[in-house]
Amino acid sequence: MTGRFAISMHILTLLAKANGEWLTSDFIAGSININPVLVRKEISNLRSNGLVTSREGKNGGSSLARSPEAIQLSDVFLATRQGAFLGTSRNSPNPNCPVGKQINHHLDDLYLDAERALIQQLGGTTLSEFSHRFD
Repeated sequence: MTGRFAISMHILTLLAKANGEWLTSDFIAGSININPVLVRKEISNLRSNGLVTSREGKNGGSSLARSPEAIQLSDVFLATRQGAFLGTSRNSPNPNCPVGKQINHHLDDLYLDAERALIQQLGGTTLSEFSHRFD
């Protein structure tokens, strides 16, 4: 997984713990200890995936777009995914070798199976359940 998943989980957990209060990107960045620009980039992605809502102005900030009980951790993974979880086969093995001519296909299948298992596992936990670990 990329750092985007961890950053997004941090953002969403803070928003879940805020109980509907609007949090600024500066506040969130202070908790994560990263630049607010990176936080705003991730919030923009989360907003485009229907997980966060934002408003501008003096009383602006971000809040969850739906209840933490309605957000599965798999939603976060899928929103932050950048390509295949384990990557893709990029080597060019010898096509005359019995292993070489099939390895990329079988590795791609293995990678897809692993990603499906991860998504299923993450789908069994809500943001609410995860955020209660911080009580």
